Amino acid sequence: MASTPRISERLDRAAAELADEIGFERLTVAAVARRLGVKDPSLYAHIANVHELRTRVTLLALAEMADRAAAALAGRAGRDALAALGGTYRDYAREHPGRYAASRAPLDAETAARSAAPRHSELARAVLRGYALPEPDATDAVRMLGATFHGFTSLEAASAFAHTPRPTEASWTWTLDALDRALRTRAQ
Repeated sequence: MASTPRISERLDRAAAELADEIGFERLTVAAVARRLGVKDPSLYAHIANVHELRTRVTLLALAEMADRAAAALAGRAGRDALAALGGTYRDYAREHPGRYAASRAPLDAETAARSAAPRHSELARAVLRGYALPEPDATDAVRMLGATFHGFTSLEAASAFAHTPRPTEASWTWTLDALDRALRTRAQ
């Protein structure tokens, strides 16, 4: 459905903010309508359904995270770049839990191709250039970074590490060191 840019942006922002407050999985058209002080049917002039609403939050989150990651990576290489990329995702998840959850939502192939999702792969490849990995190792390493960063971040957000006295930050540092070592070793 077509929507004017100003209204579309306001709708997307309201939905994203609400997702952060109540959780992405609880985001509904009715909840966003209440947030905006309008009746539910008026939003259907701008979106088709809740799936489109949630997809728009996903797209916004992917773009925001890619912009932050690109800025954090500027001028960094090696372990510093690993820490910058992973740290961007962790910080975003803490600041915007609903949007972060949205960024993990699946997109159809066409929407994913038009989104900022490919930028995330490009940013991971930029980090990996410092390790000079050949293909197919570079592709495997992109997947490993994504799985490690998003797995750690998701578990941390779910308080899955709260059962042990070891500080989560110590485990994060250990994880970054292990990734750096593994990538350097593989490159040799």
